[in-house]
Amino acid sequence: MSDKTGIIELAKELVKIGCEIISTGGTRKKLEEAGIPVTEISSVTGNPEAFGGRMKTISFNIESALLFDREKDKEEAASLNIEAIDLVVCNLYPFQKVLEQNADFETLIKNIDIGGPTMIRSAAKNFKYVTVITKPEDYPAFINNLKKNSGSSTLEFRKKMMRTAFNHTADYDALIADTMNKEQGEDSLRLHFSNGSSLRYGENSHQSAKLYQQENNNSGKFALNILHGKAISFNNVLDINAAIECVTDSKQVACAVIKHSNPCGYCEGANQRKVLELAWQGDPISAFGSIIAFNTNLTLETALFFDLKNENKSKRKFIEVVIAPNIDDNALKYLQSHKNLRIIQSSIKNISSFKDLRYLNGQLLVQEKDTELHNKLESLTKNKIDLDKEKDLVEFGLSVIKNIKSNTICIVRKKEDNLQLLGMGAGQPNRLIASKLAIEKSKENLKNEYSGDNFDQYLKEQFSEAILISDAFFPFPDNVELAHQFGIKKIVQPGGSIKDKKVIEVCDELNIAMLFTGLRHFKH
Repeated sequence: MSDKTGIIELAKELVKIGCEIISTGGTRKKLEEAGIPVTEISSVTGNPEAFGGRMKTISFNIESALLFDREKDKEEAASLNIEAIDLVVCNLYPFQKVLEQNADFETLIKNIDIGGPTMIRSAAKNFKYVTVITKPEDYPAFINNLKKNSGSSTLEFRKKMMRTAFNHTADYDALIADTMNKEQGEDSLRLHFSNGSSLRYGENSHQSAKLYQQENNNSGKFALNILHGKAISFNNVLDINAAIECVTDSKQVACAVIKHSNPCGYCEGANQRKVLELAWQGDPISAFGSIIAFNTNLTLETALFFDLKNENKSKRKFIEVVIAPNIDDNALKYLQSHKNLRIIQSSIKNISSFKDLRYLNGQLLVQEKDTELHNKLESLTKNKIDLDKEKDLVEFGLSVIKNIKSNTICIVRKKEDNLQLLGMGAGQPNRLIASKLAIEKSKENLKNEYSGDNFDQYLKEQFSEAILISDAFFPFPDNVELAHQFGIKKIVQPGGSIKDKKVIEVCDELNIAMLFTGLRHFKH
């Protein structure tokens, strides 16, 4: 056994009910040091441990003791001097652990277990009579099962452990196979998903859907703890994932307002309530029925923004889901006043950086996650963006745009001490249309916040300080010319178009500063 967690406590309970314990090598030594009587396995196999421990448990006697049918084969077993073994407690050589430690090939081979899987599979096959336990976390349930049933496990419990055992060996062999393939230059990917739970419905109400959890992935269900509200749907899961990923890497207090997997509002700053207000202002209409995520513990002051108890129901802000790493008790109580609102506690910072997977009718697309923002910040125009003052806004805009569906244009600004998504155009086949949408949404939001009598001047001032960011290069200078019409003076794009030189020339003619990042952020 590689993981000896809880083995002493388990052995003591087994001894109490009269079990004889058979063990090998290190486990036997550990039990003996604890004063627990142990039978050396060689006295059962009739052979010593050999070949540096490669041969220990594999034998006719051990496998027969596990596999024979206690009713049909009873007489034959007796004639062969085979005494039944009714319990196997075994976990395997730590192949995954040494793989994660970048062990050399020889060490990997050394950590391929043979006898362990053989015993586990034998016991699992004969679950009608034999209990098999492969995970220390199952020890307490096993002990309780024995105590409730006069020292015997129930068939129901044995069947459950049988399923766990076969999944355990399947995952183990799959990891070894994938590793050996990679060693020989052939990539393969075997994944195990289990615990499928039914969702409220699929992408549309007439479609059924389930959510499965990947084994050995600690970010299960995005580390969700659903504290309140009705069941989640397929679309909810997609939006929840988008919301969490949007705020995961933020360096400040952050809030994302998600609609159809896109952040229609996003803000970072120091004060959570203010950050929420500015994120909401990014698109107050689209925020209706949205998913909202925070990267810091949700306070009552922030939650009160939703105005859920307003006697005028039209003043209440309807949202589908609110997500935070933790929710203060008084904030939770307030949010629960909306019976259908899904309140989710999520360990946002623990989200796995596992690769992106897309299943497409029998094919699987696999890619690394988009975790970088830029590989350069280079200005080739006469006018420059002052990175000493505005690098934080540039990087904020890049972090937003990589979470929005392409083609994408977003406009970001500093408002007091906050970084705000002012407007965006998402999912457009035509980049110019995306620019028009981002500009129009920004104009609308600026008009909503302005209370003076010279909006045109205010619009010009705000656009001159904002930054327009594109997720991919400009194939033509038309986006630059459009930006200029509305007084936008700063643009960030990856570059790489054959028209870059022409785009730079137009920027210089129009006194626009353009920054090249060298990194595209398509999201499909």
